[in-house]
Amino acid sequence: MQYSGWPESGELVVGEVDEIEDFGVFVDLLEYEDKRGLVHVSEVASGWIKNVRDHVDTDDVVVCKVLDVDQSAQQIDLSIKDVNDHQRSDKIQEWKNEQKADKWMELAFGEDVSDEQFSSVANALVGEYGSLYAGFEQAAIHGPEALEALDLTDDEREALVDTARENVSVPYVTVTGYVDLESPNGDGVEDVRAALEAAEGNGEVPDEVDLEVTYVGSPEYRIRVQAPNYKTAESQLEESAARASEAIEAAGGTADFHRDRRTDEE
Repeated sequence: MQYSGWPESGELVVGEVDEIEDFGVFVDLLEYEDKRGLVHVSEVASGWIKNVRDHVDTDDVVVCKVLDVDQSAQQIDLSIKDVNDHQRSDKIQEWKNEQKADKWMELAFGEDVSDEQFSSVANALVGEYGSLYAGFEQAAIHGPEALEALDLTDDEREALVDTARENVSVPYVTVTGYVDLESPNGDGVEDVRAALEAAEGNGEVPDEVDLEVTYVGSPEYRIRVQAPNYKTAESQLEESAARASEAIEAAGGTADFHRDRRTDEE
């Protein structure tokens, strides 16, 4: 996706070296429509520069810092030397992610999608999440809920979610806890089974969460939660253990939640 406006001073931009002169380097901005900037020779690299081509070559992809923008003069002043290695790496990765998201838009709506629809959907995602890629990532994690506040049709939401879940690799974290479940009743096995069903959420666990309860060794059961972030994972783990405890205690039994496995140690 290319922006139709102008970059702002201080912004990092990705560009392709188009022309090299003794006084500096002309760079086509790959994220902006029909925008070109100049890196003065003094901003190409630190120290004295004998030959600009010792530092950049035509068609090189570079990350620049925007020093100044003069819209009336159609001029954008850039610096290559003011971008450190960490900033350069992060910006290139961000740019590559946006290229992926552009392709996902085509997958979601077809190569023949109109410019109007593409821009409308893309602007909605960028306005809400800051980038196309972030919008797809949120759609993959949270599903239609992530797009509820956006001015999109139901078909557009469905297309985005389906495409996101097929293509976006979402980073997940896993947390584990253990719960001991015991019941003194004659039908204590049924009490424990009911508690385990409660721990599993009875179908009410969020779509982005994978929760699994498995038998370790009487009376111990493992609760394993996989979620997009630690906060959600920990919350779901604690809620699962709480549901199991409430169910078994309502039947007259006991529950003990702990983070470390005990069976092999006792």
